[in-house]
Amino acid sequence: MHVLATAGHVDHGKSTLVRALTDTDPDRLEEERRRGLSIELGYCWTELAGVGEVAFVDVPGHERFITTALAGVGPAPAAMLVVAADDPWMPQAAEHLRALDALGVEHGVLVVTRADLADPEPVLARARDELARTTLADAPAVVVSARTGTGLDELRASLVEVIQALPVPDPHSDVRVWIDRRFHLHGVGTIVTGTLGAGTIGVGDALAVDDDLVRIRSLESLGRPRNRVSGIARVALNLGGRLPDSLRRGNALVTPDAFLAASLVDVRLIGGHRVPKRPVLHIGSAHTGTLTRSLGDGFARLRLDRPLPLRVGDRAILRDPGNREIWGVEVLDPAPPEMSGRGTAVERGRALAAYDGSLAAELSRRDVLRASMLRHLGLPPGPLPAGTVSANGWLVGPDHAATVRTRLAALVSERSTPLEPGVPTATAAHLLGLPDPDLVGALVSEPLRLDRGRVVEVSDELAPELAAPLAELQSELADAPFAAPDAATLKQIGLDTRIAAALHRSGHLLRVADGVLLLPEAEDLAVELLMHLPQPFTVSQARRALRTSRRVALPLLAHLDATGRTLRLPDDRRRVRPKP
Repeated sequence: MHVLATAGHVDHGKSTLVRALTDTDPDRLEEERRRGLSIELGYCWTELAGVGEVAFVDVPGHERFITTALAGVGPAPAAMLVVAADDPWMPQAAEHLRALDALGVEHGVLVVTRADLADPEPVLARARDELARTTLADAPAVVVSARTGTGLDELRASLVEVIQALPVPDPHSDVRVWIDRRFHLHGVGTIVTGTLGAGTIGVGDALAVDDDLVRIRSLESLGRPRNRVSGIARVALNLGGRLPDSLRRGNALVTPDAFLAASLVDVRLIGGHRVPKRPVLHIGSAHTGTLTRSLGDGFARLRLDRPLPLRVGDRAILRDPGNREIWGVEVLDPAPPEMSGRGTAVERGRALAAYDGSLAAELSRRDVLRASMLRHLGLPPGPLPAGTVSANGWLVGPDHAATVRTRLAALVSERSTPLEPGVPTATAAHLLGLPDPDLVGALVSEPLRLDRGRVVEVSDELAPELAAPLAELQSELADAPFAAPDAATLKQIGLDTRIAAALHRSGHLLRVADGVLLLPEAEDLAVELLMHLPQPFTVSQARRALRTSRRVALPLLAHLDATGRTLRLPDDRRRVRPKP
């Protein structure tokens, strides 16, 4: 399916043209028929050879209904700009054209109607001149008469060419349907309509509106029931009975947990560098007041009166209701950092000017972010840039990772002591401004290493206050590796609790219990000796094989059990586990 919007001044024949193309009247309200002008959005559809189903969103052309017109134009990827041969170039045609240009609409057709009432050439020439300065500069032009049928076949052919040039939406992308109508059908439930720009929805799917979830009970598109529909498409969704108040025109139904509710947005200004203080933002069918702050030439920060589900790359309109001036905006950051201090706005503008919308650029400007944030921002999935650090759902960009590694090395060097080497990962995360200690472990690289929850510096040399007691212990255990010195001997050689803990953390000794210290190689040697015993063996047999006391044998066996080197049986005997 394909969707096109009409645009043009009031009473220039938009609805009549749509009626001629579809054999359906887009004016559905009695007042519209009585007054002969569109007030609300109208929807009609037809089939065109070569492209299939085509839906038309017929928008009102009167200046009083510009908000409604922008709600119809906003979600459509292509448009028909309609001007009448028997009328001059009019203000609403100009305003609609400025809106299409601001939204970046590049696909469309210029249609000069009522060719049976006046010479169309002057109006066609003026309209071409107006389009030449916009994104629709290359749009084909067709002269028609909806009353006589002249030019309608040529118009259909031009529409087919335009539609065939449209980009194909991704059926697997997240869903965002801007609601443009809500009404209730007795015995059926509440119906909302909108344009599905991309993604796929189906009966039974859950969608979010603000903080509420609703479920699709049934689905229609172009007047026919459907089980599933992919964008782009006009859809009517039956959402049942009791529904949240937020389900109204101007809000959006979105894939749950896939969008940010943005109330502060940094944008690029298109078609002008200065905007008023309080313009109205139009996107999709939504409009809301804003408070603007300049971020230098061509960029601004918008504080929205109500949050909207926005993503990087969204195109929207800023409009001054007083003088009807229009600016286009491109969303660059729907979750920008707060600014404080002099010069921060200009600095922020420079950063936005350098932003290219890539994943690498996003990681660079945010330093640290949740992986899920990439989806919320609307960035396409893809491989992470080289050097990106990932841990526990967090990402650190390559540039920031390099900076943090340097700071981490300095932190470890500054805070390390012989008895307290390195820094706990939780402490390092706090001091480095990282949200998760797991990121610290992921950032560790030589000459640092992670050891029992601490970041320590790799070194083959021990401080003298550690090396001397260790040498004494090695001498004590040289001939009897399991004859752990008693407390008096440990005190004599200077191996107090703090020094023993430091040597144990660094892997220079094995502490199997308080006051029971061995050398690191004692573990493998013990297993080798125990393997030669009849399996299973008792504690007494193990003690004799190791030539040690129960004071040492019991905690050493418990250590071997804990490390999986031995297996303790219900009768308190043990056997050596085979190597995996």
